[in-house]
Amino acid sequence: MRDYLDGPYKAARDVARAELAAHAEFAGLAERLPRDEYRDKVLELLLVAAADGLPARGYPKEYGGADDLGGFIAGFETLAFGDLSLMVKAGVQFGLFAGAILHLGTERHHKRYLADAVSGRLLGCFAMTETGHGSNVQALGTTATYDPATDEFVVHTPTPAARKDYIGNAARHGRMAAVFAQLVVGAESPERHGVHCLLVPIRDEDGAALPGVTLTDCGPKLGLNGVDNGRIVFDQVRVPRDALLDRYAQVDADGNYHSSIENPDRRFFTMLGTLVQGRVSVGGAAINASKVALTIAIRYAAQRRQFGAPGSAEEALLLDYRMHQRRLLPLLARTYALHFAQAELVDEFVRVFNDDRDEHDRRALEAQAAGTKALGTWHATETIQVCREACGGAGYLAENRLATLKADTDVFTTFEGDNTVLLQLVAKGLLTDYRRSFGELDPLGTARFVAAQAVEIAVEKAALRPLIERLRDVVPNRSDTSDPDAGLRDDAYHSGLLRYREEHMLSGVARRLKAGIDAGDDPFDVFNRCQDHVIAAGRAHVDRVVLEAFQSAVRDAPEEVQPSLHDLYDLHALTTIEAERAWYLEHGRLSPGRSKAITALVNELCAIVRPVAVDLVDAFGVPGSAVDVPMVVPSQHE
Repeated sequence: MRDYLDGPYKAARDVARAELAAHAEFAGLAERLPRDEYRDKVLELLLVAAADGLPARGYPKEYGGADDLGGFIAGFETLAFGDLSLMVKAGVQFGLFAGAILHLGTERHHKRYLADAVSGRLLGCFAMTETGHGSNVQALGTTATYDPATDEFVVHTPTPAARKDYIGNAARHGRMAAVFAQLVVGAESPERHGVHCLLVPIRDEDGAALPGVTLTDCGPKLGLNGVDNGRIVFDQVRVPRDALLDRYAQVDADGNYHSSIENPDRRFFTMLGTLVQGRVSVGGAAINASKVALTIAIRYAAQRRQFGAPGSAEEALLLDYRMHQRRLLPLLARTYALHFAQAELVDEFVRVFNDDRDEHDRRALEAQAAGTKALGTWHATETIQVCREACGGAGYLAENRLATLKADTDVFTTFEGDNTVLLQLVAKGLLTDYRRSFGELDPLGTARFVAAQAVEIAVEKAALRPLIERLRDVVPNRSDTSDPDAGLRDDAYHSGLLRYREEHMLSGVARRLKAGIDAGDDPFDVFNRCQDHVIAAGRAHVDRVVLEAFQSAVRDAPEEVQPSLHDLYDLHALTTIEAERAWYLEHGRLSPGRSKAITALVNELCAIVRPVAVDLVDAFGVPGSAVDVPMVVPSQHE
């Protein structure tokens, strides 16, 4: 099972596992060391990993890499089995900073900076987020104004809201920042060309801030205190013209702006699209953090005894209680489902970036990455909390790791994109055709475009009627059978229900948007009224994608693991449906009897999975140093 889960990037995962196992002494640093010492230890381990070649795997061979994007992401995800501050700091340095140079820069930037960034000799920041502009990157306030007299850009923070905030590596270790700023070009009549990225030095070799650069520490955080998040303010900082990462736009010595992408919105989203790797990686890391929590909690539940039958000399194992199974085993099933959805996403990412640079495929990849990241990180938050509760007071002790996991993963739901905003992006992709869109993701642009081009097709009754007719065959909705359990373990039944919900919610929100526009209401207000509906439609879509990824994984699995995987798949599918059964009952897709039968079958499947639950978490391959905590291995107290 572990070989199947590791997939084509098993070698990269094993390298990361070996790295973590070799440095087991780093476990628990957050509790043992003062903050600055902790940060420096995380940097020390980061440089060890860089020296071993782990972060370079995804970069071109001429800069010390291996041209293995999929292996790079797999290795990064696997680091989440260990100290998450290390994983995040690696993401900042090797994913975001070096990634910006690779994807947004041109050959001269690659030759000058890439090898040093990939090796860790040049520590950098990814300075996008601002105090007053979080997810709304297009509205960033930092400016980079070209001065033709000196052939330089002047980088400036015009207001407190434009301060760069939460920037990893900024408070202590970073020497250069990839700064996202509004590009202003033109001596006589300055013109803004939107957000672009420039490389700006922020510290000298001795670690002192450079002139015009103010660096401050964000201070203690809920978690991830091994990452030196900081704030950056620029005061008329000058950098040479070639500091502009100019793959998609260039400025010549005379101050003339050129870009092969004329539409500024398309240009902006093309530049941001090249950085989708961050969302892909964060989602995978969150799923792996869930694996750690489940490994600890399920192993604990398989050996911890409490209460028992009256008169019995032996107490019952926690994992033998139905409610305990209900708490943990559906989360285990969903973790497997998300693992396979993430694997499909990584395969698509590698295909799009290596073989196919079609804009439509890129847009689809961005939406898939956004949706998987949202569900994966929300799942981690829920799973770690449930595992903590399931381990009682022992789970609350820092030595048993769940407390640190909970604190360190909490921010995953909002960095690399707030999950709610990301699901809005997913729904927008479903409502519109990116190939014809002018590319705005703001509510006003979405509402107008949907009203003008997409809604008539989405709500056309003639198109929806065949769908409903097909669903009558696939999705029973009445108690017209003597066996309410009939077909409950049928893949087509599961897909049919989830597809119906997705289509129904999508067409419903489209109708609401069109009705508001037709009534002459303000487009922003129309969208705002429907926003909860839009996001629910996005989530319904991702739920279906995850389900069908699990279906494919079961079909393709080796014969010896198929039975266990199929039981897990059915448990995931039916708990997904059970969670939304009120909606299905309201819309006539479930009868009360069938709804009750689903709950009964979920209970039965929990009992079926229980004997192999420990084997299923062992298959994750989490290194012992990450999960051999005192409550699971009591001898550690001695």
